[in-house]
Amino acid sequence: MKAFIYQQDNWPNFTWRNEEIIKFLSEARNLQGRLIGKMESLGFDLRNEALLDTLTLDVLKSSEIEGEILSPDQVRSSIAKRLGLEIAGSVESDRNVDGVVEMMLDATQNCFKPLTENRLFDWHAALFPTGRSGMYKITVADWRKDTTGPMQVISGAMGKEKVHFQAPDSALIDKEIKVFLDWFNNYDKLDLVVKAAIAHLWFVTIHPFEDGNGRITRALTDMLLAQADRSNQRFYSMSAQIRHERKQYYEILEKTQKGNLDITDWIKWFLQCLINALKSTDSVLKRILFKAHFWNKHSKTIMNERQKKLLNKLLDGFDGKLTSSKWAKVAKCSKDTAIRDINDLINKDILQKESSGGRSTSYELKK
Repeated sequence: MKAFIYQQDNWPNFTWRNEEIIKFLSEARNLQGRLIGKMESLGFDLRNEALLDTLTLDVLKSSEIEGEILSPDQVRSSIAKRLGLEIAGSVESDRNVDGVVEMMLDATQNCFKPLTENRLFDWHAALFPTGRSGMYKITVADWRKDTTGPMQVISGAMGKEKVHFQAPDSALIDKEIKVFLDWFNNYDKLDLVVKAAIAHLWFVTIHPFEDGNGRITRALTDMLLAQADRSNQRFYSMSAQIRHERKQYYEILEKTQKGNLDITDWIKWFLQCLINALKSTDSVLKRILFKAHFWNKHSKTIMNERQKKLLNKLLDGFDGKLTSSKWAKVAKCSKDTAIRDINDLINKDILQKESSGGRSTSYELKK
């Protein structure tokens, strides 16, 4: 019995029922067009702000799916530096953060360049700059060797892992990747959004690396979606939506891996996930427009650099409650100075005390 999709006789000749996916594809394409239209109507600075927010979210959530929590400030600073954007409160970023950022930017900013084995190896090397995944030494910038047994695709916490499928034997990878790359670079008879859905499934099935396959799969997905948008500027995050729908993602992935070559259900799920990602961008846009309105309104208000830095953090979505202690820590000042900063902004009708109470007084923007 053939347990997995890649063991089917006609692999990888996927089939699907067009009449079942057309409604999803039409809605996704419509939303893509509307979003690009909205972005083009924004000024240059606001568009860059939206781009920076989206790419930051994409990198953070793609890593989070793999259980790796990166610093939002480091990711944002690393992206801004590589795009030549000026941001307040820039910080130094770690090598592993820079590596993920470099891979994601290469995939999207250079989305029309051919995908090659060496480019994939460069991405993999960028993800693992020390040659290790956590404490373990891994094969970097080369295909996996399966020296400790078959590659299994799992999810869940340590000790509670769930095996979703077993990837092809490492001896098959070279041949499988050559077929995939030829199709990825040269097959042009598909809508690029549908191609993104198939590429995601195909690459994650091959699972060619010892680690990092999920992040590289999502980079390839973004690469094709950027081609579909005819733009290297990203204003929605598929990775963030997959993170939000992670349970359903692994369910449909496992079902598809154990099914036949009719991948209609997979494509429908992928398109619906994309639709949800495009719709969720509205909240990002609202926040960016609110931020622009806020600074326009307070363009002549006198503030020090600490106040500007903390207000930007609030406008970008501060993690948790803003207290005087947190202000002092982030602004690198004494608590007395933090309280003076806060009281000054309260007097200027910019901040107010939160009404929820609690053990420590917290503050929020005045609406």
